[in-house]
Amino acid sequence: MGERTRERVLAAAAALERLVDRPLKFMEVCGTHTVSVYRSGLRSLFPEGLSLVSGPGCPVCVTAQEEIDSLIRLSAMEKVIVATYGDMLRVPGSSTSLAEARSSGASVRIVLSAAEALALAMDTPNRIVVFAGVGFETTAPATAAVVLQAARQNVENFLVLNLHKTVPAVLETLASDPELALDGFLLPGHVSTILGLSPYLPIPEKYGLACVVAGFEPDQIMAGITLLALQKRSGVFSVQCAYREAVRPTGNPHARELLETVFEESDSNWRGLGLLPRSGLRFRSAYSAFDARIRLGI
Repeated sequence: MGERTRERVLAAAAALERLVDRPLKFMEVCGTHTVSVYRSGLRSLFPEGLSLVSGPGCPVCVTAQEEIDSLIRLSAMEKVIVATYGDMLRVPGSSTSLAEARSSGASVRIVLSAAEALALAMDTPNRIVVFAGVGFETTAPATAAVVLQAARQNVENFLVLNLHKTVPAVLETLASDPELALDGFLLPGHVSTILGLSPYLPIPEKYGLACVVAGFEPDQIMAGITLLALQKRSGVFSVQCAYREAVRPTGNPHARELLETVFEESDSNWRGLGLLPRSGLRFRSAYSAFDARIRLGI
């Protein structure tokens, strides 16, 4: 942590000491926030009464057990290659993982992007390549763009097992849970670069919770938490952005257009949370030819 960053962190800690005069519980939604808070030791600077709890975290972590099982079944099919991000390999299914399946002879390839999976399909026309489409709104537009490319180029052996999930719906589920008793959300910066701010507006309006989009550096996180505490002190709740260098109020219109062209809302299973309404994405009928569930009966 640089000296200027340290100074800003300590200044925010002093402000929180003055602001927090009763128990407050905020949730950081993004796993990148969780990692940054842990690595920088920010919790040691929180005043007594302020707690920060971890939310859904990374999209790999919330991929449901049965979704991993589906990928494992696909990888065992004749002439099928499962293309996936490396961090999916050790996520447990009901009895095994992709890593264990690969060591037993299943066809699993690690890729860095959906575009790389499409290139693999084009290079191996005698095999069906199924891309494991995981991620929140941050990665889903890239999957949509590659599906559109595959449609234009008529690549029939490229499919997607669509496991993408969406953040706003799960926030409503968490906000409405009386057992959690949250006071506000530290909202994810990366997702917000795509969505903008408007999808979060129901949270303060319906549930009276503070909401702040924050960056991922320690001082940015502390600034976001300070704004949450200020909202709570004032009793006026809104969606604020403390990450203006990356997040515009309207988000990324082109990325949102890609999502809306290829996908539509659907219910989705989340590991640890169960089936959540409108929290996932499914293919629109015009692109069902790329849906591994339909084409391969998963």
